[in-house]
Amino acid sequence: MDYKQAGVDIEEGYRAVAQYRELAAATSGKAVLNGIGSFAGMLSLKDFIGAGAGMEEPVLVSGTDGVGTKLDIAFRLKKYDTVGIDCVAMCVNDILCHGAKPLFFLDYLACGKLDAGVAAALVKGVSVGCRETGSVLLGGETAEMPGFYDEGKYDMAGFSVGIVDRKNIIEGKKIEKGDALLGIASSGPHSNGFSLIRKVLPNLDEDFGGMPIGMALLEPTRLYVKPILGLLEQVEIHGMAHITGGGFYENIPRMFAPPAPGGASAFDAVIKEGSWAIPPIFARIAAACVDCGADTAGSKGNSNTTVGPTGAAAQRAGAELLRTDAAIRKLMFNTYNMGIGFVLALAPADLRKTIEYLDSKGFPAWEIGRVDTAKGAAGEVRFE
Repeated sequence: MDYKQAGVDIEEGYRAVAQYRELAAATSGKAVLNGIGSFAGMLSLKDFIGAGAGMEEPVLVSGTDGVGTKLDIAFRLKKYDTVGIDCVAMCVNDILCHGAKPLFFLDYLACGKLDAGVAAALVKGVSVGCRETGSVLLGGETAEMPGFYDEGKYDMAGFSVGIVDRKNIIEGKKIEKGDALLGIASSGPHSNGFSLIRKVLPNLDEDFGGMPIGMALLEPTRLYVKPILGLLEQVEIHGMAHITGGGFYENIPRMFAPPAPGGASAFDAVIKEGSWAIPPIFARIAAACVDCGADTAGSKGNSNTTVGPTGAAAQRAGAELLRTDAAIRKLMFNTYNMGIGFVLALAPADLRKTIEYLDSKGFPAWEIGRVDTAKGAAGEVRFE
């Protein structure tokens, strides 16, 4: 028996790497000293440190994340070229919260049986995400593990490294009572909550405004890097939060500076109900969650069963649930971004300028709340 008979096709790996080289080259500059296929990626600090030109104390900032079970929807629809954008976005949007400009990115791809075409399509999305955020795709790893991953299934993760001047790091220390909270539009669920979505929305062909709902769910995570870095040159931002897993309740308080040991958080985030329109995809998910939870015929979790209304009727039902059902509303805001992918804390005087700037860049934004004195020991999110 040889390695191929054991399930690992080395030649297919060579074909995949050959396609990766071209995709990575599209993100590279003269600072990159070698190409994809070496044992490690190398950057010339002499050339690349230009990213920190003018900084008094350059600080490297890093973040890592994965795409999660959104990948399963990509596999079922055989559309592989967008989830790589999610992989990049989940990392670069995180380091952006501290004011960091992304420098380079590495990815990790694992599968049961490698298909060079599928792998290249996945990495194509990574390349797009890197180009759109000014990141170099410096390298990565493709692991073929037969018997560990099912054939046809892939996992994808990565990490980003960025740079910021220490004096400009955003840690929430400048946040104060009365600061405005500004929410920037998401493109959908981004890359969070898909284990629940896959349970309650098994039919990816269901009509959603004239398109299959599966395609709507694959809309990639928005890349907030360019508009936020540009905005930082226009106004002072006191705090930022990337709304990922845990939704509003977990992520918005993360922008507040941590309390001293044994102390209490100084602030709560107060969110104004109805200050933005929740996109229809979240109403559809809410309706499906309630329908599956209310099912008593044993079909809950059955991937071949759809419970309750579908299409526009389900969206209307979900919108009503979000308006009237406190429990489902809490579940949704604790799981999803609900149409707000990124939140800023800033002085109220800077609101109008900020909204106009973001809108001019194609990123709609709304005043969604304010910073208030904390009512408890830990900073939390309150709705009013």
